Amino acid sequence: MNDPLDHPADPVTPAQRGAAAAPDAAAPTVGVARQRWARAPEWGLLAVIGLLVGLLSLFAGSTQRRIRDATTGEVRLVEKHRFLNVDRLLTLAKNTSFFAVMAIGATMVIVAGGIDLSVAGIYVLAGLAGASLLHAVGPAGPWQGWPPLAVVAATVTICLATGLACGLLNGLGVVALGLHPFLITLGSMSVFRGLAFVTTQAQSIGEFHPAFVGGFISHRLEWGEQEFVYPVPLCILVVVALAGSFLLARTVLGRHLYALGGNETAARYAGLPVASLKLATYGMAGITAGIAAMINIGYHGSAASGDGAGYELEVIAAAVVGGASLSGGRGTAWGAVLGALIIRLIVDGIVILGLDQNYSQIIVGSVIVVAAALDRWQTAWRNRA
Repeated sequence: MNDPLDHPADPVTPAQRGAAAAPDAAAPTVGVARQRWARAPEWGLLAVIGLLVGLLSLFAGSTQRRIRDATTGEVRLVEKHRFLNVDRLLTLAKNTSFFAVMAIGATMVIVAGGIDLSVAGIYVLAGLAGASLLHAVGPAGPWQGWPPLAVVAATVTICLATGLACGLLNGLGVVALGLHPFLITLGSMSVFRGLAFVTTQAQSIGEFHPAFVGGFISHRLEWGEQEFVYPVPLCILVVVALAGSFLLARTVLGRHLYALGGNETAARYAGLPVASLKLATYGMAGITAGIAAMINIGYHGSAASGDGAGYELEVIAAAVVGGASLSGGRGTAWGAVLGALIIRLIVDGIVILGLDQNYSQIIVGSVIVVAAALDRWQTAWRNRA
């Protein structure tokens, strides 16, 4: 009688063991990815956006618009919904693009445990820098004759470079002086605004080169009867959102920012370059403010030292509503975009419903307080769990 112990089992090669274990190892990974996707905070933001859109669609009512026939010149009245019409939705998309781009940069700063109150000051200063160049090369400027491609490239460069320089100044102040970012950016906000008024003598700048306005930012696609869209600002927003999302979620720099915001002391002891990371975050926030300024001057065809008044409140509100924790360590780029859309829906909804616009600041401020309180309660609940 043969004893099975006298005949050991056939040897199993490492490749066979790996093939056998692969399904079991992959299943938990797929399951975790699905759970994270299902529990993403953006779903809650999308639900809020859907609720706001539904309320505005239900209570906005309709209005009459005058439309001129392009062929006959006849003017007729057309009844349109106050909210669900192309003009209003395009205005909402344009306004959201400014704030969402800046909110992405503000989210990066907040994720790293900082705060930037100077975003509106950087926005106006970068816009005036680009506007000055566009006026100089425009039809009434002293530098006429530039080729269109050079005008666009130079304007983009000067807007982004101005934003980057202002952001790096904020970062240097935080790192070198060792003061709280709130104090540094509160002071720089006034400095940047003061520079904008001094350099322009409180005068607006216009008469831009058409290559940047109608040829680039305000280039529009037309269809149907007086229907058109400006695709460039939205395309820029999507590119910035994709880049910000990839940086925060898929790069070493992004993981370092989360670690820095979660616990700066631990990050320092872990050997992370804390000073360089802070400089990088404020620099990126400055660049996003420069991008928003570039969109603004290209869309409106002018710039003034009073532009962007109070924008820092809406930008920070968009970041906080989008899920960024003011204590640091949490936030996403797409959350910032959705948060900006929620804020703009609230602000524009007040206008659409015919309410007093002075209530908008009260509502936005209240949203920041509520979002911060919810974040604190959520953090406490997680710690207990």
